[in-house]
Order: sequence, then C-alpha cells, then structure tokens
Amino acid sequence: MADHDSPQVEYHGISWDDFDALARGGGDDRVVRQLQRAERSRRLLLLRSLVERVSSSPHLVAPLPSPFVAWDLLARVEQDDPAVLDLVLAHPYTGSWTGYTTRLLNGRISGAWPFWVHFGYIYALAASAAIRANVRFDILVPVWLGDLILPTLGRVPAPGDTSVAEIVRTGRKVEVHAGSTVISLPSDLSEETPHWQPVRQLVAQADGRFLSVRLDDVDPYRETYGPQSPQRVSHAESAAWQLLTSDAWALLVDVVPQFADGLRAGFESLAPRPLTLIRASSASTSDAFGSAVLDRPADPESLAAMLVHEFQHSKLIGLTHLTRLWHDDPRERLYAPWRDDPRPIGGMVQGLYAFTGMTAFWRELAGNDSERGQFEFACHRAMAWRAAKLIRSDAALTETGLRFLKTVTETLEPWQADPVPSEVDSVARRTLADHYLGWRIRHIRPDSTVVRELAEAWTSRRHPASRRFAGDPLPTPIADGDWSHSRTDLTRLAISRGRKALKTHWKTVPRATSADFLLVLGQYEDAIREYRARLSEDPDNPASLAGLAVALSAVSTSPASRTLMDHPELVRAVHRAVRAHTAKPPAVEQVADWIGRNVL
Repeated sequence: MADHDSPQVEYHGISWDDFDALARGGGDDRVVRQLQRAERSRRLLLLRSLVERVSSSPHLVAPLPSPFVAWDLLARVEQDDPAVLDLVLAHPYTGSWTGYTTRLLNGRISGAWPFWVHFGYIYALAASAAIRANVRFDILVPVWLGDLILPTLGRVPAPGDTSVAEIVRTGRKVEVHAGSTVISLPSDLSEETPHWQPVRQLVAQADGRFLSVRLDDVDPYRETYGPQSPQRVSHAESAAWQLLTSDAWALLVDVVPQFADGLRAGFESLAPRPLTLIRASSASTSDAFGSAVLDRPADPESLAAMLVHEFQHSKLIGLTHLTRLWHDDPRERLYAPWRDDPRPIGGMVQGLYAFTGMTAFWRELAGNDSERGQFEFACHRAMAWRAAKLIRSDAALTETGLRFLKTVTETLEPWQADPVPSEVDSVARRTLADHYLGWRIRHIRPDSTVVRELAEAWTSRRHPASRRFAGDPLPTPIADGDWSHSRTDLTRLAISRGRKALKTHWKTVPRATSADFLLVLGQYEDAIREYRARLSEDPDNPASLAGLAVALSAVSTSPASRTLMDHPELVRAVHRAVRAHTAKPPAVEQVADWIGRNVL
C-alpha cells in the first residue's frame, strides 16, 4: 500500500492450461490462490479510489475523520504484518462493501443507512486489521442501531448511546470507548462475553485435509443485495452448522477431492440462514469472492452440493475479473432449466458452470448406487447439457468465452452416456419437462394475431388454417402467472425418504396439491381428474396446466397431450380468448385437442 518512487507494474493473468482446468470445473489450490491475488489487487484499487474520492468531500463522512486515517492504519498493518492485510482484503465482505459503496457513491443505488455509516466500514476494517497485527492505534468507527462491528472478528452489541465509538489499543489491551461506556475486549477474541460476540469458525478435517470457514452472522455486508443488521445464531444452531460442515467436508474429500482442495484454499466465509427442510437455497455475489449465503439444509449431501455450486460461482467470478467471456448483453432471452425466469448470457454461463460442478459431484454419488445421487445426477446432467447446447455458440460470447464453453461442453458430453436406472431417469426427465412447461406458459407470448384467429375459428365453429411454427419469440421477463415447485419437492421427498414418507408428509410440502401428490405417486388417471377439476375453477393456473400436460403424456399420445407438451402457452392464450367471448367456455383440454387436430 505504500508509495514507491519507481513502482514496477505487474499484471494479473492466467495460463491457458489453468484456464482450461477451470473450464473443466477444476482449479486446484494453486489456481484458486492465483484468483485470490487478483481479487486482492482489485479490492485494493477500489479501496484507494473510494478513499481519494471521499477525502475530497469530508462532509460525506462526518462525524468520522478523514478516510486517510483508516488508509494509513491499513498501511501500518501491511508494514508490520503483511499477512494480516492479505487476510482482511481477502475477507469476502470487504469486496461486498467496496462494490456496494462504489455504487452508492456513483448514485446508482440508495443507501440503507446514512452514507457515513456505510463508508465507516473501512475504519472498522482497519481497526480489525490492527487488532490482528498487534498494532497500537486509536480510531473512530461507526455504531449503528446499537452495533459496533469489527469485520472478521465480531460484534460489540449496544456499546452505549452513541453513533460513533473510539477503539483504542495500548499494549495487548483493546478497549471500546462509547460515550461514557468503556468496554474491554477479551484477550482471546474467540471467547464470547456479555459485551463481545465473536465470529465463529467452522473447522473440519478429513483424510489430512483441513477446512476452516467463518460462520459470519454479524458482518453487515454478508448478504447478497445490501447491508443487514446482525442476526446472531444460537449456540445450538452454530453446533448444528459445525456438525453438518464436518460431514459435508468428509463427503467432498471422499468423492471430489480435487474440488475440495480448491475450496479449502478460497472459501472464506458462510453467512447462515435458518434450517430449511425443503429446497434449501444458496446465493452469492460477484463482489464477494469466496463466500455464500446458505440456508441450513437437512443433510450433508445437500450442504456439499451447495458448497460446490457457490464456489463454482466464485471461481468463475474470479476468472471474469481477469478476462471477458461474454460481451455486454443484458437481454433476458434464454431458458435456464434451474431458473424460473429468462436469463441473460452472463447468468447462463454462471449457472451452467455451477451446475456442471454439481453434476460432477452427484455423478460420484450416483456411482455409489445412491438412488438420490442417481436422480440428482440425471437431473443435473440434463439441465447442464441443455444449457450448454443452447449457448455454446452464442453470438454474445467472446473468443475466450467460446473456448470456455467448448471445454465445458466436452466435459459434459461423455456423462450423458453414463448409465442411470431407467425408472430414475424417467422421473428426472418428467421433472425437467414439468419445469420447462411452466416456463413456457409464463414467459412465451404467442403471436396475438394467431391467437385471435384461432379463437375466432373456435367460436364460429369453422376449420382454422394450418400453421407451421418456425420458432419461439423471445421470452418476456414478466411472468404471466405464478409457479410452484411442489411437484419437484414431492419427487425429491419420495426419492430421498421413500414412498412411505411421501404418503405421510406430502401435505407439509409448500403449495402441494392432491393432484401433485397423485402425479408423483404415479397415479396418473387420478391426477388427471384432479387437474381437470382445478382448471375448471382456475383455467389460467400455470402449475395446474403443466401438471395436466405431464399426467396426460404419461398415459397418452393424444392430440391434446402433444399440444399441451409442445405449446402450452398457445393453448392457454387461445382458451383465455375463447372465454372472453363464450358464455359457457370449453375445458382447456378440449381446446388443446382441437388445436392438435386442426392446427399443429
């Protein structure tokens, strides 16, 4: 961080061998550390830019002193203990903060708190670094909503009735002066006291490989979309995370050791959310390399898959900070089998890379004769393969991006021939078809002229003109109707816990209907009757329409079944138009049959 008379500029880059290794889903600890070094430089540049811009307008940070106070303290830390500076720069939420605050300063977003509170994070970061490096210092830091946060270290809750506090280190003693209140931090900062809540550490070991990850429930920039107040988890919840992480780490080391090596080198922090028994979710952001926000899942397999997913995102984020894989194209125009909304090219590449990693993970579990592993492998390989074929030659990809996608596709292709029990593969295909139907119904808008002509032909009882559909229009990001994942959730319940558990617990699955339950059980005729009844009450419902299509296709190749599977959005649009001009509208299935016999 110090200035030099004749600095020698070094540029970050990556070899083609390492690039191709990353594209194949790999990237060992050496490659990951290379990405980390580039992230360090990027964050340092953003930090310096923020300090210089804000220092010219000191009123922005009042009541805090000049930003150079924090910068100079970080420089002293670098001089005394460079490894500590590296640690705080590698802290994922340093990246989150620099990105958020840069956007805030540029006027692209509105702050959740006053600007000086947001900017004050750098003062707290400098204090944390100085504490770690045993540097003597005193510095003012913000206190907001009763919390003083020391990034990577912990939280001082409710330190007096003040908006700023002074942190002082003399010798080995660290004190917080907040108004008339003085709080001494414990000498062992991993020790919890009434006035100190440390960031907990999750530690795991398997086959000589060690993992250490911060369980960060206090940093304000730990979430993906903006600052959040601390949400301290209980000791019991922390213990549950520790047990789950130990088991997930052992699984990763056992089945994908090459991925585990990269993860332990680059995954720094986990922001916990509560236990979610059904469809636990995860998220990460491009600013916070090496972190993720995770629901606590029910089992180590789910956590292992989530870690693979999110660290794939981190690796690709790091790579895209070194080279461009796609040109700017924000159009939400592509179907991603893992998303309910259309995606731009950047989101597609990110998702494909994450799902390629998860496919590799579930492939190993499938090889252990795990029915759950077989199902998830069948689902993930099909999703990733469909996406890869869709975008591997996309015009928005750069030359480098084309090479990346070529390697991803070559990685996925041989996996398509891996044997999976036919019954499991059939269930996986049904699950993916169900999702695609829902996406088409909600995001593809049929040609309004075609819809009007077909509706008029129906109401006038004349034969419609035959048509050839050359291709779909671009999807719209505005969804026409709601969607439910209940059938997928019920399927996973049946696969992971058995049909008996499905029959006992299906009503606990959010938004599951009796029709969904019957479909997943394989009682297709009963499911058809239930979906028909539901559509008679709400003919626009996307989940019911897709459910009817899937159930019909399981027992029939009738014109109605084919039409609903191929063009459900057209059926719904024509039925909607017919209803507007008919006192007694037909059943959705009747319109589908008529279109199938006379148009398609």
